[in-house]
Amino acid sequence: MIEDLFTVSVLASGIRLATPYLYASIGEMFGQRSGVLNLGVEGVMLMGAFTSFYAVHRTESLILGVLTAIVVGLLMGLATAFINVTLKAEQGISGIGIYLFGLGLSELLFNVSFDTVVTVNGFPKIAIPLLADLPVLGEILFNQNLLVYVAFALVPLSWFVLNKTTLGLNIRAVGQNPEAADAMGISVTRIRYFTVTLGGVLAAMAGASLSIALLNVFQQNMTAGQGFIAVALVYFGAWRPTRVMAGALLFSLVNALQIQVRTIGVDIPDEYASMAPYVLTIIALIFASRRIDQPAALTKPFERGE
Repeated sequence: MIEDLFTVSVLASGIRLATPYLYASIGEMFGQRSGVLNLGVEGVMLMGAFTSFYAVHRTESLILGVLTAIVVGLLMGLATAFINVTLKAEQGISGIGIYLFGLGLSELLFNVSFDTVVTVNGFPKIAIPLLADLPVLGEILFNQNLLVYVAFALVPLSWFVLNKTTLGLNIRAVGQNPEAADAMGISVTRIRYFTVTLGGVLAAMAGASLSIALLNVFQQNMTAGQGFIAVALVYFGAWRPTRVMAGALLFSLVNALQIQVRTIGVDIPDEYASMAPYVLTIIALIFASRRIDQPAALTKPFERGE
């Protein structure tokens, strides 16, 4: 019985902890499918986490908190697109710049706004009628908060957009051969602006899911590398939504397991337990690199007429 409760707890926590990975990695996947790599996901997550937390703390409105994160993600996504698409900066370096900007500004705003760590009332769990009453699965899958449900709904939605719509075809065309796409009348600039901005919005939502849905608190550098793991998940998932989701679940379940193991007092050094998700990231990327089939134009600026 205890073992069953432990398993259910780990799996339910794993589903919840997959939320920020899903938002961030699906957003990054769209950007990369159009040819733009954004290593600044972590910085956008931190800004989304702080601004949504601040909005909820001041207004007690969860909806306003989400809207605030969306606006911040939109602005940072547009800034990223301007730097990478219009100015044609080196995408790896510009991404690190966006990350450091988000890290520093979120920390500064937090220090100015709060004297100590405070909490908010975040998104409550929503039990889906009938489904939540199912043995085991009900507690694991159908007794989560709203942002968890939305994150998992993005998986089939993004698959449909990429594979069954004209927009998805254009995104894939721009990421594979922007010159040919341009010759067919597709605006490479508009597509890349759209996907990078969408990635910014979803990265900010990933941060909001941490601060007003999972932890209900903001702390300096609270993402702890999750944005970089989200970028790695895109490679691990081979730019396919369902595989990205599988990778997100793998990492979140490992994270949930190490948290639960420490909670019940298993004698494992905290340092080793905390390292587990990051070690898994390295191992996953080693195996993923053997079957990598990235968009041909990834990280390559487009010059019309070349």
